[in-house]
Amino acid sequence: MPHACVLTEYGPPDVLRWEDVPVPDPSEGQIRIKVRASGVGPTDLKIRRGDLNGVFPLPEPAVLGFEAAGVVDALGGGVSGVAVGDEVAAWLPSLGGYGEYALAAAWTPKPPRVTWNDAAALPASVEAAVGVLRQLGVVEGETLLILGAGGSVGIIATQLAIRQGLKVIGAVGARDEALIKELGATPVRYGHNLLSSVREVSDRVDATFDAAGQGGLEDAITLTGGSERVITLADEHAAELGVRFSAATPDRAPDAVEIGMQLLASGELRLRSHQSVPMSAAAEAHRLLENGHAHRKLLLTTNAERAKAEK
Repeated sequence: MPHACVLTEYGPPDVLRWEDVPVPDPSEGQIRIKVRASGVGPTDLKIRRGDLNGVFPLPEPAVLGFEAAGVVDALGGGVSGVAVGDEVAAWLPSLGGYGEYALAAAWTPKPPRVTWNDAAALPASVEAAVGVLRQLGVVEGETLLILGAGGSVGIIATQLAIRQGLKVIGAVGARDEALIKELGATPVRYGHNLLSSVREVSDRVDATFDAAGQGGLEDAITLTGGSERVITLADEHAAELGVRFSAATPDRAPDAVEIGMQLLASGELRLRSHQSVPMSAAAEAHRLLENGHAHRKLLLTTNAERAKAEK
């Protein structure tokens, strides 16, 4: 039987267990992927802890993972334009990436020049970046504040916003300041001085994209002049502050992965650097991210030797 890291209950990383699971059968409009790599993100940790149990109902068996890359293994009814053996990257709004097989209803071809690791690191982050930028309705000439601009979603959102002609202020930690400046944004330090730091570099903020969910929403509301154009991906306190929580849905940005893959293949999009661990060690990946010991995008791989070669 295939294996997956199953979320057995809400709690610490050890609730993720490498277990036998049934081979999933693709439904109408789905493909089954034999996974080569999948991404781990901060939202996964919040789901695992139960912080977002009102937003992300879990399937059975509960297998986390919003993104994966691999080889098409089976087709459901009504699927066209893809064949068994094709290499793809997939966004998984219903989760499932932490397994040797995953089902997907939205995917895009993986170009030969894009590595498995990059392909797996892209889908959820680019879908969130494109989706929230559209929901914010940002337009050329506006100023956008991105909280967590140095993270996997934040780096992509920063580049896409600059391509749209926006001025971007990126709230980051000290280690990411140089990177954000290199991407063309203005870095400010994330933390208790956020309000004054932003006001030192700009007299206005038209919209705020919270890509991290690590606080700062109250300052963002003040800077943006209200909560209407403030959106968060992962702050569980959003509703208390009247801030919109943007969750992954099939219609938020259905073309985002294709857009991101084209930019990635052409060298026009930069991703956060990544680090691979075996998929069976997903609990360890969560520990690294939760303890602040991972400063790169974490990927789970079903082929450790290939992952080492791609680092």
